Amino acid sequence: MPEVTRRTLLAFAALASVVEPTLGEGEGASPELRALIGAHEATYVGLHRVVHQAGSSSDERKRADRIEQDALLAICSYPAISRGDRRAKAEYLLAVEARGELDLEEQMQAILHSMKR
Repeated sequence: MPEVTRRTLLAFAALASVVEPTLGEGEGASPELRALIGAHEATYVGLHRVVHQAGSSSDERKRADRIEQDALLAICSYPAISRGDRRAKAEYLLAVEARGELDLEEQMQAILHSMKR
């Protein structure tokens, strides 16, 4: 049996958000999820700013990386209940994964635990 990869797991999560029938057909992401995504985008930009800043210390880079990882983990952990949240979460995480940045075991565990809620 082929190994289930993170990409496959996320693709199935995205597919489930499209296939599963719900009443709120046109609903978008909740304000809470939009805020988490916005926070991650800001921390991601901040991380790149620190990494590419001349003279930034190793400690500054590690701190910026940890802040960005915590923001991403908050999205992974978010219990997307509505169809709009499931779709937005899946699309965002697929985009992050396509950049090769969704690769920590704790991120996968958080996604799986959030699906149980």
